[in-house]
Amino acid sequence: MRNSTSSASVPRETSKIIHRLAVLVSGSGSNLQALIDAIGSGELPNVEIALVVSNKANAVGLQRALTHKIPSLYLPWSMTRPEVEAKLATLFPLFQVDLIVLAGWMRIFTSDFITQYPQCIINLHPALLPDDGQGNTFTTQDGSVIPIFRGLHVVQRALDAGIKVTGSTVHYVTPEVDAGPMICRAEVPIEDNDTEEMLHERIKQVEHELIVQAVRELTD
Repeated sequence: MRNSTSSASVPRETSKIIHRLAVLVSGSGSNLQALIDAIGSGELPNVEIALVVSNKANAVGLQRALTHKIPSLYLPWSMTRPEVEAKLATLFPLFQVDLIVLAGWMRIFTSDFITQYPQCIINLHPALLPDDGQGNTFTTQDGSVIPIFRGLHVVQRALDAGIKVTGSTVHYVTPEVDAGPMICRAEVPIEDNDTEEMLHERIKQVEHELIVQAVRELTD
């Protein structure tokens, strides 16, 4: 992993350090696209996407990467977790990656892998998480206390719980699943007629803003 705070890696003619991202996706890659657009518009002026990785060959996220001529790689589900992690551990320094962004990546890393990259892996989670990532409840802006939903199927679980607000959180990845410190988050109201698909789509719209905000905060 390249040291993004070292001026030795920056050309003399610029004072800007270019931060290089690896974005890991499993699906549509809409959050990847949000980052691509933010870089293209100048909203993330000192950021570039060095590598996109997917564990699904037909992931739209891979097509987005190819369209924008971003180096991309398919690591199939058939590979074991140690095999995937060994491959990534080789690729990250090769592509001089500073920050690893899990944007809909559906594989869980081992503790040994995560601890190699302290505060260098961030994740988008479609639910509200506390500041420190710990605990079993979260207090919303209106004072409501709701349960913390970690792991899978959290959008449907929020609907099943009958709560009135959920949201999304960008957090640091730690060995405990969905329990790392929060970087940024936003609340999303739950409507009476919401289905899982409807609610998930509104959460996605918030996530597109959150992932850009998180990367901007970490690379300014």
